[in-house]
Amino acid sequence: MEYRAFGKTGVKVSVIGMGTYYDPAWIILSRLGIRPGYDRKFKALRVGLEGGINFVDTAEIYGSEPLVGEAIRGFDREGLFIATKVWPTHLRYEAVIKAAKRSLARLGVKYIDLYQIHFPNRRVPITETMRAMEYLVDNGLIRFIGLSNFSLNQVIEAQGALKKYEIASIQMPYSLMDRRIEADIIPYAKKNGMAVIAYYPLGHGRLIREFPRDALEVIARNHGPKTVAQVVLNWIISKHENVFPIPRASNPDHVRENLGAAGWRLGEDEIRYLEGIRFG
Repeated sequence: MEYRAFGKTGVKVSVIGMGTYYDPAWIILSRLGIRPGYDRKFKALRVGLEGGINFVDTAEIYGSEPLVGEAIRGFDREGLFIATKVWPTHLRYEAVIKAAKRSLARLGVKYIDLYQIHFPNRRVPITETMRAMEYLVDNGLIRFIGLSNFSLNQVIEAQGALKKYEIASIQMPYSLMDRRIEADIIPYAKKNGMAVIAYYPLGHGRLIREFPRDALEVIARNHGPKTVAQVVLNWIISKHENVFPIPRASNPDHVRENLGAAGWRLGEDEIRYLEGIRFG
């Protein structure tokens, strides 16, 4: 597995992470103590961790924090980068702190590497939320502060609300068929030393279904046989030094396949060729 600097944090994480948002049914059922497909999801996470992936993303709303906590058991905690998120209904000062402590308990860890605001909430002043985030850093409960689903203006506002620390990352949807953040978020992040976490890097599965098979033959000429998932994940890795795709880890075979997206690089001509593909 390859590793690269996660923004300006001084931490190196795997070029591919693992996402643990599964589906609405899992979210609802997990609250009732029912976790469908648990064994397969657990094995998928273990396959990734054993393959060198050290970056796992979850959220309090996902219902997957206990699963992540169980999957990372036995691995060197200091070698892992565990990210989770606080839901927008918990952005008041005391609520943020309580939510973080609940996440710590569910994950079974003493600290969270990256604590992200899942969505902005205009009903709560961002200064209040960031004051709580800084408290969590000061007290060693989290290491870094991140954002998710924020517009560029909201990112700038959030950074301005911090007195002691900087935003480490912004998480947004990004894939070969959804490149909207190339216009603003990615350039801003690069300029300011922020990492970008790309969720839905496979286009919610559409890229797997719609990717032209003759394009795989073009890539194979220089790199040998590759799958669609490996090519589109590598497109992100090759194009950006500061963008980390986090495909969902629910199937062990898919995670093994995703591991093959690291260790090679698309050339500039190949990147342009892929970007010229038109999807329905």
